[in-house]
Amino acid sequence: MSLLEVINVSRRFGGIAAVNNVSIRLEHGEIRAIIGPNGAGKTTLLNMISGRIMPSSGSIILKGEDITQMRAWQRVMRGVVYTFQVTSIFPRLNCYDNVALAAQRRLTMGLLGRLRLPQTEILPAVSSALTSVGLLEDMNRRAGVLPYGHQRLLELAMGLALQPELLILDEPTQGLAPVEIASFCDLIRRTARSTTILLIEHNLRVVLELAKKITVMDRGMVLAEGVPQEIEQHPAVQQAYLGN
Repeated sequence: MSLLEVINVSRRFGGIAAVNNVSIRLEHGEIRAIIGPNGAGKTTLLNMISGRIMPSSGSIILKGEDITQMRAWQRVMRGVVYTFQVTSIFPRLNCYDNVALAAQRRLTMGLLGRLRLPQTEILPAVSSALTSVGLLEDMNRRAGVLPYGHQRLLELAMGLALQPELLILDEPTQGLAPVEIASFCDLIRRTARSTTILLIEHNLRVVLELAKKITVMDRGMVLAEGVPQEIEQHPAVQQAYLGN
């Protein structure tokens, strides 16, 4: 059984189809990149998968369960975690507390999400997530004073603390320095050992280095899909996205 199936999904805003009859399938442990020019419908598609907006038509199936009409928090409970293109941390809290909020949410799911756990139960999850992104030594620093690249990594740590089965990343390398991008790619490879990754990324070098499979969108539709070598050589992709 595939982890995720998106079946003939569309999203219309008035008379405009931002996503038009798109179908994709993700397997467990896959790193999938979605690329395409601005306005191609990439973020709208991820918003529908994560539950931030509902499809106008079509179905979204997670591990055989229809989640099409589920709210975002219900999908989080099922392991679908989304990190935003614009960093969404709590700048006045320290790194530990940012990640602890996510860990608290995960550990109390099924308990109405309202219970407050002791620090001894939260600490292992927080330490593991911060260690994964290389921020353990910064756990007591206020998030708002971190360099932008580290803030992006902190947001990723918050996502990892939720122990996702599907981690959705929207432009994760935006604003990162080259050395930070290299570290990020290593982190994603490690994360993919236990988590399926779905990402939008404009840095084509990152896409070709990381993705097992690439979906190309243009004007709300799937233009092409395949392994990196196939996508690089696809004439329509070269014209629409690579500018050749």
